[in-house]
Amino acid sequence: MTSSSRHIAVVAPSGYAADPEALHRAATRLRAQGHQVHDFCSAYEKHQRFAASDADRVQQLHEAARHPEVEIVIALRGGYGLSRLLPAIDFGLLADSGKYFVGHSDFTALHLGLLAKTGAVSFAGPMICDDFSRPDISEFTESHFWQCLNGPMTMEISALDNPSVDVQGKLWGGNLSMINHLLGTPWMPEIDGGILFIEDVNEHPYRIERMLLQLLHGGVLSRQKAVILGDFSGYRLSDYDNGYDFNAMLACLRSLMPVPLLQGLPFGHTLDKLTLPVGAACHVRSDPTRLQLVLSDYPTLRTQT
Repeated sequence: MTSSSRHIAVVAPSGYAADPEALHRAATRLRAQGHQVHDFCSAYEKHQRFAASDADRVQQLHEAARHPEVEIVIALRGGYGLSRLLPAIDFGLLADSGKYFVGHSDFTALHLGLLAKTGAVSFAGPMICDDFSRPDISEFTESHFWQCLNGPMTMEISALDNPSVDVQGKLWGGNLSMINHLLGTPWMPEIDGGILFIEDVNEHPYRIERMLLQLLHGGVLSRQKAVILGDFSGYRLSDYDNGYDFNAMLACLRSLMPVPLLQGLPFGHTLDKLTLPVGAACHVRSDPTRLQLVLSDYPTLRTQT
């Protein structure tokens, strides 16, 4: 079986689709590519700001994990809602299912909870809304999604002003706000010698700095081999900042951090994004002009029997 004929489940563990037709557009596109789409959520159901009640959203995850044909489970969207589900999620069931759980943003809580509780790999990557539903879908995002799931893979990225680094470790991370949110909880993995990747949206540079300082002061960053910054967009500067912008924040953090702080990773709330296996082995090489990630030791569609 190739990437042109997969069984894909759609679940909504967080927010609902602002445009109910988005799920239909995405499902139509995936089916046109030869995939079987199994819809475990309703594009028209809402419960407050969530896609369904807490119990129903947990049930979606569990039913998708139990489905005998489903191979890939993709989140409808992020927003907020997974935090409320964490105590009720059967992470052992998800890990034992062998499914490929995919999403980003709020879905970071599931990635890290699964890694902390079971050590299983999941995938930080595109979601139905709006990565697969938009009319101008990114060929970069779609191509790298299938490349990663069919991996292992090597990624070469043009990136400016990074230090020279050559390190190896376990790849983990996701949305910075969600990572900070999980500090001190049972769903925060204890990773030593890791490669931490982070992204966020609509967060002013001072808030990014504050969250990274929290990870620093909490002892998380000192245990990593490197920290890689993805996309941080959507914020606004003002006259009050007096030149304190993203680059000023980055320079300050680099002077304080005990580990290399790299930038340029195409991942986050952006049109073009990589898919990254959370929990995989990662070899990072960087210099002032490029960033290379070699990803291995994670389950792939090609290795399934």
